[in-house]
Amino acid sequence: MTNNQEKVPEIRKTTVFNASIEKVWQAVSTSEGIAEWFMPNDFEPKEGHEFTLHSPYEKSPCKVLEVNPPNGLAFTWGVFGWQVSFELKELDGKTEFTLIHSGWGAPNEVVGPAGETHTVIRDRMNNGWEGIVNDRLRKVVEE
Repeated sequence: MTNNQEKVPEIRKTTVFNASIEKVWQAVSTSEGIAEWFMPNDFEPKEGHEFTLHSPYEKSPCKVLEVNPPNGLAFTWGVFGWQVSFELKELDGKTEFTLIHSGWGAPNEVVGPAGETHTVIRDRMNNGWEGIVNDRLRKVVEE
């Protein structure tokens, strides 16, 4: 794939949680916190740390790219070049949280064993992230 080819747009989910930035940071920057709302893992908040996300379907290799407490965290996910970032901003005792899932390839490029395109996978994951962020993560941080 050349650099001038069109790529599938990143997924971006922004919401405001009725929770302190410290509470949201703990939920997204610790192995226990991530397991509560996303997937079992052996995450450590150290740049360069390699870890695994255990989905119901597979084990995905990941690597921590950035740790900037309590405002940001980024890691690679899987073998397709995906990157997931969390951005946190304090808002008078609440927290604005943005999840960014980037690293998509060309829209019609076929990837994975199921022979699906980046567009199909991105659309499915966009719907999945909606529930993960606005239902599951919200429940963890607002309880």
